[in-house]
Amino acid sequence: MITDLHNHTPLCNHAEGTMDEYIQKAIKENTAYFGFSDHAPMNFDQKYRMNFEQMSLYETEVLKAKEKYKEKIEILLGYEVDFLPGFIDKRVLEAKVDYLIGSVHFIGKWGFDNPEFIGNYKNKDIDKIWQEYFDAIEALAKSGYFDIVGHLDLIKVFNFLPKKDIRLIAKNALLAIKKADLVVELNMSGLRKPVNEPYPSPLLLEELSSLDIPITFGSDAHSPRQVSLFANEVTTLAKDAGFSKCAIFKDRERDMINF
Repeated sequence: MITDLHNHTPLCNHAEGTMDEYIQKAIKENTAYFGFSDHAPMNFDQKYRMNFEQMSLYETEVLKAKEKYKEKIEILLGYEVDFLPGFIDKRVLEAKVDYLIGSVHFIGKWGFDNPEFIGNYKNKDIDKIWQEYFDAIEALAKSGYFDIVGHLDLIKVFNFLPKKDIRLIAKNALLAIKKADLVVELNMSGLRKPVNEPYPSPLLLEELSSLDIPITFGSDAHSPRQVSLFANEVTTLAKDAGFSKCAIFKDRERDMINF
């Protein structure tokens, strides 16, 4: 996979392996642009992310790796930032990075993609929570904080699917993403989850194509073995949907390259 911008490190407390191991796997998979975008700190759900004091260590280590491997691969620096109003910190938003991925992992304070809280689904109106999720994606797009939208339809992770047409639920969010000129990642980690489908679904990927919303790629790897896992499948999906270019970033500036 030529571009892979969504990958984690042990600093998030739920990933394993060294940065070197991730990078070496990416080189083996012929990746040209490999990004670390670990979970940014915030004063909520701290056990699944680095703390603010570790930001400097994280950024320094990624930049060291960038220099170390510069003859073999381009290493990029980013953060995955939870869009959770009231907890988004300017220290993260103002960090000197190549890009920021904005992701929704919470509806209110419910971590809907955490297996610890899967039982909450049985007490919810599925169409309502899907709409609440995409309302949050719409607000994320309108915030102006981010470069990339992470795993666009993560709410499907446990295969609780709505009765309503997903395209209608997502419509306003997609229009907001288009207006904000954001990139949407094609994230292969859904193929490792109960839903067994990448984020976004092929149906939503077609909607992105029809709106001419650019894409990029991400393994969302939490271990080196997950780097580029299912890369062929998601690349084929992207081509079938009409895409031929993907986004990379440097200093928050976007460029599009062929894949």
